[in-house]
Amino acid sequence: MTDACYTLESIAGRIGALLEGDATVSIRAPAPVETAGPDQITFADGVRYLPQVEQGKAGAVIVPPDFPALPGRNLLRAEQPRLAFLLTLELFVPPRTPTGLHPRAEVHDTAELGGDVSIGPCAVVGAGARVGAGTRIHGGAQIGARVVIGIDCEIGPNATLLDGVHLGDRCVIHAGATIGGEGFGFQWLGDHHHKIPQLGTVVLEDDVEIGCNSCIDRATLGETRIGRGTKIDNQVHVAHNNRVGRHVLLLAQVAIAGSSSIGDGAVLAGQVGVADHIEIGAGVQAGGATKVTCNIPAGVKVWGTPSRPIQRVLREQAALGRLPELLKQIKAQQRLLTELQARLDHLEGKPPKAGDETH
Repeated sequence: MTDACYTLESIAGRIGALLEGDATVSIRAPAPVETAGPDQITFADGVRYLPQVEQGKAGAVIVPPDFPALPGRNLLRAEQPRLAFLLTLELFVPPRTPTGLHPRAEVHDTAELGGDVSIGPCAVVGAGARVGAGTRIHGGAQIGARVVIGIDCEIGPNATLLDGVHLGDRCVIHAGATIGGEGFGFQWLGDHHHKIPQLGTVVLEDDVEIGCNSCIDRATLGETRIGRGTKIDNQVHVAHNNRVGRHVLLLAQVAIAGSSSIGDGAVLAGQVGVADHIEIGAGVQAGGATKVTCNIPAGVKVWGTPSRPIQRVLREQAALGRLPELLKQIKAQQRLLTELQARLDHLEGKPPKAGDETH
């Protein structure tokens, strides 16, 4: 958080909100609605939050146009309160100020650094690497030989970009992530697994973000590519030769096996697993822990193991919930059928079957 301070008048102007209250009140930080104090701002995107707003002590609350009036409270009315609050949060983000090269950083003589590049302690930049202007490389990060990093990127502590990796502009690589590790490729030769050389690379297009401890493997040949604007959460594994489209969301612990493709705008929720050589269409949504074992057309919502259309899964779940009662009904019907058969046999003069106690 910064030491920034804004009046409600200035905040309302920046986020396009209509102010009801004291325009001179100073705001020093955003906060949740339950804990916000007199010098903090929060938001409530619906009337269901009215009790929290009434009971709270926030200096100001961003609310929708139809939120009830509260005399004595500072309200900023916005068509999209959540978006307006997001814009408010951006006012308090600390500025990116260059810190230069730390004395304990190691930069190869042949590396090229743009203007205002910052490199932290114990970071290493390898031979022939190129780092764009305004990029910050934090302590302990490893930048391999011939790596290309665009402008205004952020490389987190202990992140690793291995040889030949290419990053576009404004990419963010969080702490501990590895970009360009060797793909997992082996050939069985009768008595051992023989390693297949992984000679390709990884390309991240502009505005890609990679979460902590995620791994993006280099291709066997060619490239593993992550499309523009895609955001990848923590502990995600993208295997070799994958192609992930633009503006895709991959949530925590997603794992995508080799040579698969993910279409633009797809969303894979936490712990989704994708088998190798799978094609997932644009706009597909896969629910948490889904296991994708076959191609999915564009725009389909899937869930379950194996993956199937979510409406079908919901019907199956509903039927499964009725299963105990259905089993009771089946057992009762079986007893009734047994009794009816015994009576029919008696009328026809057939001898009773072993174990039949009906007379």
